[in-house]
Amino acid sequence: MTLRYGKFEMPSKIVIDKDSATQTFSRFIVEAFERGFGHTLGNSMRRMMLSTLEAPAIVSVRIEGVPHEYMGIDGVVEDMTNIILNFKGALLRKLVSDDSFSTKELRTITTNLNVTREDIDKGKGQCEVTLGDVIKDSNFEVVNPDLHLFTVTKPMKKQIDLRVSIGRGYVPSERHVVRDKTSDEILIDSSYSPVRIVNYYVENTRVGQDTDFDKLIFEVTTDGRVTPVEAMKFAAQIGLKHFDVFNKLDAENINFDEEAMEGDENEDEMMEKLCLRIDEIELSVRSTNCLSGANIETIAELVSIPERRMLEFRNFGKKSLNEIKAKLQEMGLHLGMDLSRYGIDGDNAKERVREYSELKKSRKERDNREKEQKENQIEDEE
Repeated sequence: MTLRYGKFEMPSKIVIDKDSATQTFSRFIVEAFERGFGHTLGNSMRRMMLSTLEAPAIVSVRIEGVPHEYMGIDGVVEDMTNIILNFKGALLRKLVSDDSFSTKELRTITTNLNVTREDIDKGKGQCEVTLGDVIKDSNFEVVNPDLHLFTVTKPMKKQIDLRVSIGRGYVPSERHVVRDKTSDEILIDSSYSPVRIVNYYVENTRVGQDTDFDKLIFEVTTDGRVTPVEAMKFAAQIGLKHFDVFNKLDAENINFDEEAMEGDENEDEMMEKLCLRIDEIELSVRSTNCLSGANIETIAELVSIPERRMLEFRNFGKKSLNEIKAKLQEMGLHLGMDLSRYGIDGDNAKERVREYSELKKSRKERDNREKEQKENQIEDEE
């Protein structure tokens, strides 16, 4: 069995504010939703972007000759505690082409760091070691290669091993499971979530003459491991995947009323209907007089008006409303239609109808002239 539901106002596209967009920030505008759906979808998308997206993060650090984190390193300004804190700020982006790296796998990145006397002399007695010097693995893109790790004051050679995994959210060091952990390997807290801030706002927006719909605005800030557009797209896919299970319930299906005329007919066919005068459709005298009293002359003006506003007209009752709705339904139209794609709203309906009528008239005259010219040409040839 299939149930028939009324039409839901649905947004047709999502707009990105290009003036404010950067690699890590974007403002998205989606409209129009039925009232209440802005908060329903906005809060859901916000939670999914903040808590469910995956990204790489460092799980552990091992520096040759350093058995634990509570000690200094000869020839290094910072102690091991500060170095570990610096490593926590590493931002890595998994390369899309690397499909072999699963989310459960720990990947080891090994670097042989060699700081020479020449390097130290160039820095006037100090050599800064950055994240880009330590991570050169082709499986990852380093988002912040200039991140300071430590400062070296004397020549040294050290092997540095980093363990990287892909995860979600924030995982403290004690929750990491490393089966082959060595005694001098230091586990660190890992922040996997690549989304830093998500704000959403719901504002009123207009559809036809009705201003009671929702406009949903997102402001998404990431740390560079994903772009804001990726964050939005990934969160939407995760949400749809979770909704799949509810669609498997054994229940009736629903079909929604759609504005078939807007999607299926071309502009000329639609405008032909919208340009009809009220007295050209078969309405009762009472309904026709009510519409005339409200200065509604064409179908375009009529369908631009929301249903609840119709009852505000003088001497207009539910019987007349039901009659008009039934007649419009026969024509594939309904009250409160969004005619913006035809350049029509409640304020300019009369003008647009007049312009189209004049255009139609000029087309007809042109076609007649062309037809007459062809007929004359045929007569001349004969």
